[in-house]
Amino acid sequence: MTTYAVGDIQGCYDPLRHLLDELKFDPDHDVLWVAGDMVNRGPKSLATLRYLKSLGNSCIAVLGNHDLHLLAVACGIRKQKGKDTLTEVLEAPDADELLQWLRFRPMLHHDDQRKITMVHAGIPPVWTIDQAIQQARELEQALRSEDHIKWLKKIFKNTKPQPWDDELKLKQRLRLTAAYFTRMRFCNAYGMLDLESKGSIPKNGYAPWFRFSKSPCYQEQIIFGHWAALDGVSGHDNIHAIDTGCVWGKSLTAINVDGFKRTEVYN
Repeated sequence: MTTYAVGDIQGCYDPLRHLLDELKFDPDHDVLWVAGDMVNRGPKSLATLRYLKSLGNSCIAVLGNHDLHLLAVACGIRKQKGKDTLTEVLEAPDADELLQWLRFRPMLHHDDQRKITMVHAGIPPVWTIDQAIQQARELEQALRSEDHIKWLKKIFKNTKPQPWDDELKLKQRLRLTAAYFTRMRFCNAYGMLDLESKGSIPKNGYAPWFRFSKSPCYQEQIIFGHWAALDGVSGHDNIHAIDTGCVWGKSLTAINVDGFKRTEVYN
């Protein structure tokens, strides 16, 4: 059995199947980890969701910001944006089934045997791996509950980011946890986010989340997507950036999680 982790698919179904063919991926024996952003901006979000769902236990996919956006649009909390390509999913005859499957995906996947953690965007330097797992489970419980629409509204409430504090109220914890796991690129040592910058490093103590000496990235291997501008390069041997911008006409990347050999195909 081989386990592969693939970066942001974003509805690029054809490159995904091409990549899996290159890997000779066999769902009867192999496992596919997906680092979030399964849908949106690409041309075939519906086919992508249907395929990943069909893999059953052979697919472990974490939620990304575009996946949460789809759930919020489906609930009437948000509107589609100009470049969104989600209508096909929303109007599909199996939309409810697919959205239910998506809502029950984890925010974080941790392989204790391999000491590998996969998230969409990152883990803030104020958390240990154990804390990240705990906060992921809290957010997952909210999204899977009967009150999931209420919690999605809280998550997407437009408020100024704040630093992490263990005494935050539940709605504040969930909102910040979702931002860390699905939107984070730059933060400071206290967990304060800069959600505007995507390329150049902001000033005043901000840096990529994995550049702090107390960051969890110094404890074990972390796989993440979300940040196509990195071109798959984090500068750290144990931090594996695998969003290589397929939806922007670049490549879709997969890594073998045992040895971290990379394979990529171009869109």
